[in-house]
Amino acid sequence: MRYWLAVLLFVFFMQNSFSQSAKVVDTAVVVSDSVQTKKNTVVFIGDVIVTGNKKTRTYIILRETTFKKGDQMSLPDLSKKLIESKQLIYNTGLFVDDSVYISSQKGNIVFINIDVKERWYFFPLPYFILIDRNFNQWWVQENRSLARVDYGMKFMQNNVSGQNDNLNIWLINGYDQQITLRYTLPFVDKKLTKGFNVGFTHSRQREINYATSTGNQQVFLNLPNDYSRNVTRFDLTYSYRPDQRISHFFRISYNNESIADTVLKLNPAYYPNNSTNFKYIDFGYYFRYYNSDYNIYPTKGIIGEAFIYKRGLDNISNLWQIGFHTLYAKPILPKTFFHVEAAATIKFPSTDYFINQPLFGYGYYNLRGMEYYVVDGTAGALGKFTLYRELFSYIYKTPFRSKTHDKIPFRFYLKAYSDAGYSYSQNITNTLFNNKLMYSYGVGLDIVSIYDFVFRFEYSFNQLGNNGLYLHAHNSF
Repeated sequence: MRYWLAVLLFVFFMQNSFSQSAKVVDTAVVVSDSVQTKKNTVVFIGDVIVTGNKKTRTYIILRETTFKKGDQMSLPDLSKKLIESKQLIYNTGLFVDDSVYISSQKGNIVFINIDVKERWYFFPLPYFILIDRNFNQWWVQENRSLARVDYGMKFMQNNVSGQNDNLNIWLINGYDQQITLRYTLPFVDKKLTKGFNVGFTHSRQREINYATSTGNQQVFLNLPNDYSRNVTRFDLTYSYRPDQRISHFFRISYNNESIADTVLKLNPAYYPNNSTNFKYIDFGYYFRYYNSDYNIYPTKGIIGEAFIYKRGLDNISNLWQIGFHTLYAKPILPKTFFHVEAAATIKFPSTDYFINQPLFGYGYYNLRGMEYYVVDGTAGALGKFTLYRELFSYIYKTPFRSKTHDKIPFRFYLKAYSDAGYSYSQNITNTLFNNKLMYSYGVGLDIVSIYDFVFRFEYSFNQLGNNGLYLHAHNSF
């Protein structure tokens, strides 16, 4: 079977790879016939006109451009900035489409138009989610039990005041319960560099993962008539974005967590000090860098983040964690590109408290093909390589009479990948994966569409010889 997968992959990737007709042309730059095209021509930007923004304030859009009214530059430099600005405007998440182009020229003065199509900003979405870590675990191990789901409503009002500010209200019931209130305002100053995020969450869950087995499986306690864990959190984040690609975040939060007595009996080291209650303040600094054509699914560029996290003000709750996560995308042939992704982290001081241990199987620390496993640790590193080939694209014409949502694009990508990771812990021995090199590989199909939708079908193999089809509805960043 592996032979035929390799043959199939080779055929798709090499089919018309060197055909000039397959070359993708960026349509961000549209120049009228009257515009001079000499490379050494220096032009002045006479004006920048924004159209199509019924809700979004114009200065929020202009903030993302790499040029402004009154600038002067060569035409090649301006063409590059038009492409960059189109990508930056789209990556705000405010629009389903945008165009940035030179509309006319008078002498050496050019006039630029920015046309946008706004997204729908209000989403009263029904909430239905599995409580298990992933779809495969729920479908296979839990026999597709509807008793193991949460349901409710998520009210998401994006772009509340036209400043790319967001208000989220989550009301969740079912197996677990949760209420979340969160508001984000990215800019509060005239220079459009400083913002904030404030949130409150209260949740309680019936089932709790209180330990990890020697087979690197989560061990759960289920209290059908009671709640095994309660969490209340208040957090405040200050953001600073000096330019279009760099962001700094400073977060502080107050946390109050508690577990049932039964959990403590099963794992006395779940919280520090053999306690059923854990209150602490934590702090975090996060640095993010985005320089890609499409942040959700980049085909060219670099995305990266680094962080420093500090929990607690005393020796009992004390924990430091530092780490980074980066992705590099590079086109190599028309419609063909690759991703190199890397991440690493370390936690200290090293303790055997369970809440300090989770690492692989959570967040972006995942190896494709190891969806059924978790690997605890106080330090770890991850590397991923993925080769992509765009198979085809398709535009669905909707029945809606709408200037912004009359078409829905779909792009289909075939991929081959290989992942490797290592999780270190001085307190854990005799497990399948701890303190050992982990690796997996496979092939898959990604579907990318409107509203940052990414659906991944992946057929993976891991070092134990396990293989299977895995489904995901998100991407790494």
